[in-house]
Amino acid sequence: MRMKRAIITPVMVAVIGLASGGWLLQRGVDPSQNVYAQARLLEEVIRHVSGRFVDETQPDQLYRMAIDGMLDELGDPHSVLMDPEDYEDLRVQTHGEYGGLGIEIDVRDGWLTVLSPLPGSPAEQVGLQAGDRIIRVEGESTKDWTTDKAVSVLRGPKGSTVNITVSRVGIEAPIPFEVTRDEISITPVPAAYVLDGNVGYVELLVFSETATRDLSAAIDRLRQQGARSLILDMRRNTGGLLDEGISVADLFLERGELVLETRGRSREQNQVFKAARPDQYAGMPVAVLIGQRSASATEIVAGALQDHDRALLLGETSFGKGSVQTLYELPGRNILKLTTARWYTPSGRSIQKPYGVGSTPVAAAEGQREEDRAAADAARSADAKVEADVPVYRTDAGREVLGGGGITPDLVVMDTLSDAEQRLVQAIRQDVALFNSLLYRYAVEYAHANPHLRPGFPLTEQMLSGFYELLRREGLEVEREVFDEADLIRRRLANEISTARFSREEGWKRLTADDPQVLAAAELLRSASTPAELFALLPRYAETHGLTLGSESGSGLETRQSAHP
Repeated sequence: MRMKRAIITPVMVAVIGLASGGWLLQRGVDPSQNVYAQARLLEEVIRHVSGRFVDETQPDQLYRMAIDGMLDELGDPHSVLMDPEDYEDLRVQTHGEYGGLGIEIDVRDGWLTVLSPLPGSPAEQVGLQAGDRIIRVEGESTKDWTTDKAVSVLRGPKGSTVNITVSRVGIEAPIPFEVTRDEISITPVPAAYVLDGNVGYVELLVFSETATRDLSAAIDRLRQQGARSLILDMRRNTGGLLDEGISVADLFLERGELVLETRGRSREQNQVFKAARPDQYAGMPVAVLIGQRSASATEIVAGALQDHDRALLLGETSFGKGSVQTLYELPGRNILKLTTARWYTPSGRSIQKPYGVGSTPVAAAEGQREEDRAAADAARSADAKVEADVPVYRTDAGREVLGGGGITPDLVVMDTLSDAEQRLVQAIRQDVALFNSLLYRYAVEYAHANPHLRPGFPLTEQMLSGFYELLRREGLEVEREVFDEADLIRRRLANEISTARFSREEGWKRLTADDPQVLAAAELLRSASTPAELFALLPRYAETHGLTLGSESGSGLETRQSAHP
């Protein structure tokens, strides 16, 4: 991102204008609309507060408070003023390797919200989950924290610990975690293998500098192994580099097809990005999996492939992060990070979801007041009204797709807990961190004690009983009936043992073996030899399996034609 340095001239012009009676430029204008009068009013307020307020406050602090308040009133958590230390944290964050917890976060409803714990990270190992709301760090409330402040506080030396408290949907009491920081290294393609029926599966976890290269190499390898169709799983992908997102979309589009458009108030912010090369996998049926954590560059790829009818999207509506931030260099080595444009898909849909719409449900947090609950209920009601007015757009082939922020899949396939699994979650709700720690410990110990294990090993009663006894010894009480009925236990245990004994990819295979979204995508792909056949199968498949088409909630609404037919 290019730093903006051309700031001296405008400042000098303003100074000269004021010194030569610049107030005359707006003489006769209502004082409330006179920017110079408003600037003087601000100066007067700061002078009185600095000199006479009951508690002493320095002028420089008051100016910073005024700036922060102004940016906060924009209602955009991504527009902030960063001091040199804040900027260094941002630079380190985008470098690729850093010491921290290994979580992707964003601000929702004024609270830090976990989008996704990175695979193998300290956050994943202690049991932090997508949707967790971080309400305290080292005892300090995080209400109205920016993501930049969160990054600066949560990152620290490798081996040091940080205490955080989260509020989780469905759990009444806040959950404490102690997380040990570690160096975080992100692998863009952690899993790639062939499923039954010659269906290739690849997970793209982040748009890092090597994402396109690694993804292309993985797909080529799967094709050599017999894959004739592809599942591209981006449910845990919260974004990354814009250039890599466009490059990944380019793998599947024809030269000249629109990938993304940015629109802002300044001409320089209005840009069009198109595919620069032919479709590298022309004719290959592709299903893309997205979910609530899929954000930013992930939504660019998903939206482009959907609008051009190149891939079938399955899962749940994505996060809705579709704005552009520009960095401006200011005096005092300060940096203004300002939202200057929004992203639009080829059909003209804005990816950015309005703040407060469709955000993470509010969990009961410690000390939450009645008026907070009332406000949350009102917000949900507003969300429902907005969602009822979702605009409809058209793909290249004339299919209906929904706007309103985020990317709505073509086929909605939910991945929910069974009744038995919900009973297990309730049973361990106060000890989830201990449960995950013991699961990880048992899996590692079992893998080391049983080197004869082979991939795809059966999960035996001995394994289950051994883990259950460990839970009881460590004081985590779960009724055996609840434990036995929860398939989640079997999936998690097979995943953790496979990861410890073989690899993270092998563990992910076990975890997704009965994943309803993966199973639906694979079933559709096994019956299609071309992208056109894949889309033709969709209505009948949805009816047969009792699933919802993504465009159904928009039926009967006015259709907006694409700005790029």
